[in-house]
Amino acid sequence: MATNSFDMVVIGAGPGGYVAAIRGAQLGLKVAIVEREHLGGICLNWGCIPTKALLRSAEVFHLMHRAKEFGLSVEKASFDLGAVVQRSRGVAKQLSGGIGHLMKKNKVTVFMGAATLAGQGKVVVKTDKGTEDLSAKAIIVATGARARELPGLEADGDLVWTYKHALQPVRMPKKLLVIGSGAIGIEFASFYNTLGADTTVVEVMDRILPVEDAEISSFAKKQFVKQGMTILEKAGVKKLDRKPGVGVSAHIEIGGKVEVREFDTVISAVGIVGNVENLGLEAVGVKVDRTHVVTDEYCRTGVEGVFAIGDIAGAPWLAHKASHEGVMVAELIAGHKVHPIKPGSIAGCTYCHPQVASVGLTEAKAKEAGYDIKVGRFPFIGNGKAIALGEPEGMVKTVFDAKTGELLGAHMVGAEVTEMIQGYVIGRQLETTEEDLMHTVFPHPTLSEMMHEAVLDAYGRAIHF
Repeated sequence: MATNSFDMVVIGAGPGGYVAAIRGAQLGLKVAIVEREHLGGICLNWGCIPTKALLRSAEVFHLMHRAKEFGLSVEKASFDLGAVVQRSRGVAKQLSGGIGHLMKKNKVTVFMGAATLAGQGKVVVKTDKGTEDLSAKAIIVATGARARELPGLEADGDLVWTYKHALQPVRMPKKLLVIGSGAIGIEFASFYNTLGADTTVVEVMDRILPVEDAEISSFAKKQFVKQGMTILEKAGVKKLDRKPGVGVSAHIEIGGKVEVREFDTVISAVGIVGNVENLGLEAVGVKVDRTHVVTDEYCRTGVEGVFAIGDIAGAPWLAHKASHEGVMVAELIAGHKVHPIKPGSIAGCTYCHPQVASVGLTEAKAKEAGYDIKVGRFPFIGNGKAIALGEPEGMVKTVFDAKTGELLGAHMVGAEVTEMIQGYVIGRQLETTEEDLMHTVFPHPTLSEMMHEAVLDAYGRAIHF
């Protein structure tokens, strides 16, 4: 049994953990990282990256069907689901391998195995070859989260799928039920619907994409319905009768009545739970609340030298939040002065068709917080680049504090908005006002001009609408 001494041990090599390890190493700390499955975590292997690869295939397929609009011709557009999935897995593999290279380059010691906290500054790792005892001045828990399973709606990999099954489908669904309309649910609904599955989405809240601004949710819903999706809001799946080899009878409660509808495949996307089990957290005194580790704004757990970052430390459950926390904690451990992350400055992106992206407060939340607000909107139909791209469906919305001109929030739906949102994120980080944004020159012709116009519109000055 070898004893290994480090300045910092990171448990979990997802976008929180591996980034923390790299930053720690850059700052001269001796770093080890423990991973039980894949370097890159869920994000690179089973989440953010492979889903984007699938959605890109769906987008190209969608455009093939529109070829005539662009003066082009495509004979009998079709797809090979196996090849689409294979490309997606290849993309994930390439990036996962890249993380291994980054660990070597930064001289981070990698232990493949399951870690347990074993008292102050001690981590025990069970590997294929036996047990490793690690000691560290600081421990970062970055073990992420997994799909929440509701009783009776558990995945079986055949009729009922989680995101993992949906990324490596055993067949192409014909009649698909997606339970949950957050980012994961709506992205898979969008992918399979584009490839021709008759898709129904059930959402228990009063609207799909419930964390988004109500106007954006409503716009997105209209587009999904136009694409042939069935959207059921304020609805819940009460039970699933599974008939192996045949399909599923779903008992769906809508408006107090239960309807039975038939599907051949169900994807469950009803949220996530933190991977807090078997880590020895309680034994060392780390507080866990509803599968998430309780931390302060600096990701400290209250137990000396133990930090928690990313999904396991609670919402927002986003890879970029985890990475940023990883950098912050590594710098804190190295004795640097750091700024805590403001959740309101973290953008959320959903890669359905049309895309959805937002940062800061929704119009409703801004009013709830007592702000006197000014709201601006600009439609894609008024933008030259959007028309040229053949993407005239969408809108950009801004919410300002009427008193100070602070940009409180920005919300978008349409082509490439996941790339555009960062402009407003930077604006909020730099504490910009409406005046700064109005005086900024946006390049023409670009979709980003709509971001300018949506600001101008909030003050009654929009030019092209």
